[in-house]
Amino acid sequence: MDMDKQMQLIKAGKFKENNGSVMRSVNIIRHQYHPLKDVKYALPYISEGELLDSINFLHEAGYIKLRSTLTKEPASLADFRFEDLEAKLTDKGIRLLAGGITDSCIVI
Repeated sequence: MDMDKQMQLIKAGKFKENNGSVMRSVNIIRHQYHPLKDVKYALPYISEGELLDSINFLHEAGYIKLRSTLTKEPASLADFRFEDLEAKLTDKGIRLLAGGITDSCIVI
């Protein structure tokens, strides 16, 4: 196996693990929104870029909801600064963590 292929496998594995870590961190206060900056503090071993990738994926896949901390209106990473967003699990995200569904891109 060549070096590029090995690096792709490492990045893919890390992405899946990061997604699970972000899901578990957001789940800490499942019934309330949780500031993304707090999720960042809880996961110091994940780089900001990797964290943004995971949050974007989890939001687009329907596992978490994002909203503005200021307006409390639904939001996305494309429209707001990371520091101005908060997240909460969706019913789909809760099912995933509870083992009711699986996703090959998330290690729980």
